[in-house]
Amino acid sequence: MRGLVIAPQPFFSPRGTPFSVYHRCLVMTEMGIELDLMTYGQGQDVDLPNVSIRRGPAFRWLGEVRIGPSALKAFHDGFLFASSGWRLLFERYDFVHAHEEGVFLAALLKPFFSYKLVYDMHSSLPQQLTNFEFTRSKRLIGLFEWLERWALRRADAVITISPSLAKIVDEQQIPGAHFLIENSIFEEIRTISPSPAAATAQTDLPDLPKDRAIVGYVGTFEPYQGIDLLLEAFAVVHDSRPEAFLLLVGGTAEQVHKYQSTAREWGISEHCLFTGRLEQSQARRLLARVDLTVSPRSRGTNTPLKIYEILASGIPMVATRIESHTQVLSDDICVLANPEPGDFAKAIVSALDDPDKSLEIAQAARTFYDEHYSRAVYDQKIKALLEAIG
Repeated sequence: MRGLVIAPQPFFSPRGTPFSVYHRCLVMTEMGIELDLMTYGQGQDVDLPNVSIRRGPAFRWLGEVRIGPSALKAFHDGFLFASSGWRLLFERYDFVHAHEEGVFLAALLKPFFSYKLVYDMHSSLPQQLTNFEFTRSKRLIGLFEWLERWALRRADAVITISPSLAKIVDEQQIPGAHFLIENSIFEEIRTISPSPAAATAQTDLPDLPKDRAIVGYVGTFEPYQGIDLLLEAFAVVHDSRPEAFLLLVGGTAEQVHKYQSTAREWGISEHCLFTGRLEQSQARRLLARVDLTVSPRSRGTNTPLKIYEILASGIPMVATRIESHTQVLSDDICVLANPEPGDFAKAIVSALDDPDKSLEIAQAARTFYDEHYSRAVYDQKIKALLEAIG
């Protein structure tokens, strides 16, 4: 089989890594599928046998394409859609695997070409507009709700990545097959030419204080991630556990500056370390040094990719009791707390005060990951998808 992958994002970008696209391609090619991948000009090429990566212009002078909806992303989409359409005119594909808004072009052109359409639905696009605080326009949100329903009805197969998204699709009663395939694997991305940052990633790591309990957060600093909640909660934690230290990995320079100011306001700036964005390997090495991980996400329904890696790591985790987490996490494999500073702080202190119980929960989490989200489980789901469109 031969497929065209439309990925509207920088592939591969250490500052906005499309893990899911990479891993979909990796598993498919290991199963003998030949792929052409259409993506933005920004990013690094990766070592994926049987995948031809075809890029649009980078337009770096316009700035970096970031996670979430933006005018710059829409600009890049225009060039991506044009080049993808042009390729369909001259090449024959058995299927088109369209990620996110890439499905709009694929669904529009489908009647003119004899391909099967796979809609890789990583999020509800109308929800993205509000989660990233892009717009409050009811008309624009309503338009994307209509487009989403339209694309779902035209897909031969739909992939969702969380139970909440699966529920949205099931309610639509779509004609195509539906597969829940979580973004639960995290093999190292094999880049062809390492970036300057990656060249030092194996040696340069921020120093962490010794003989202190390290609480670690790794992820983006977008509004829905709950960094404000985490900092306020940690101020409470510090009052009862002054030896605790907070590590925060991620965030743009502007976001880091903002939250460093917030930490100063709470009087905890001397007990926090903001690293900014790091290479994937650096973030993982730092995560291995922490005593406790946290996911303070305050809203949203998609399960964070990092949750699966933390489950597999054997490191105890404290997370907010919201749908984004509870559709995967439970009290048996994680310390859950209400998404408010006092309760979140209490959960962190409880986990630090009873390390034996925390490690017991972490071991249960690792077993749970192996049974439900491991590479073997993931491969079987991709195989079922390919059989459905084959």
